[in-house]
Amino acid sequence: MAAQSPTIDVPLFPLGTVLYPGGQLPLRIFEPRYVDMVRECTRTGGSFGICLILEGTEAGAPATPAAVGTLARIVDFHHREDGLLGIVTEGAQRFHVARTRVRSDGLVRGDVGLWPDEAAQQVPVELALLPAILERLIDSMAPQWKHAPRHLYDDASWVGFRLSELLPLQADERQYMLELTDPLRRLAELRDILPRFQRA
Repeated sequence: MAAQSPTIDVPLFPLGTVLYPGGQLPLRIFEPRYVDMVRECTRTGGSFGICLILEGTEAGAPATPAAVGTLARIVDFHHREDGLLGIVTEGAQRFHVARTRVRSDGLVRGDVGLWPDEAAQQVPVELALLPAILERLIDSMAPQWKHAPRHLYDDASWVGFRLSELLPLQADERQYMLELTDPLRRLAELRDILPRFQRA
C-alpha cells in the first residue's frame, strides 16, 4: 500500500466505475446532494472523491464505497438537453479512505489520505507491445487522447492507467489496477489479461 499523507475531508461520489489519475470521466448529475456538491466544488475550486461502489447503487440510499479512490477535478460543465447538469472530471491523486460519515442529505464525506504520484518509469522492452495496443484503442475509442504527446507512450503509469480504463475489464479488475502502486506490475498484469480479449 502506498504511503499516506495526513487526512483531508472530501465529499465522496460512489460510482459503478473507476476513475484513474489523468483520466477523464463525464458525469450526469441529477440528485440534489450531488448538485450541491458540484456547486460547492465549483465555488471553492475543490475536488471530490470518486470511489467504486462495493454495495448499493449510484442513486438512492448512500452506497458503500471502496477504500481506494481518485480525486476528481471538474474541468467542464454544461446543461444537457434533458435539463440535467453534465460535468467532465479529470482524475488527480489516488487516496485511501480512513473513515466515512453520511450527511443528512445522503452525501457521503470521507477523511482520506492522499497517495503520492507514481515515480516515472519507462515501459520496458518486454512490454513494448502495450503502448502499440493502447494507440489502436485510442484511435477507435478515445478521441480525447488522439493528440497526446508521444512521450506519454513511454510512461508506464500513463500507459497502464489508459489501458485499464479502455480495456473491457470487470469492475473488480479495474479497482485492482487502481490499487496497484507499481506501474510495471500493472503493465505485466494487463499483458497477462490481454489474451482474453483477442478475437478467435
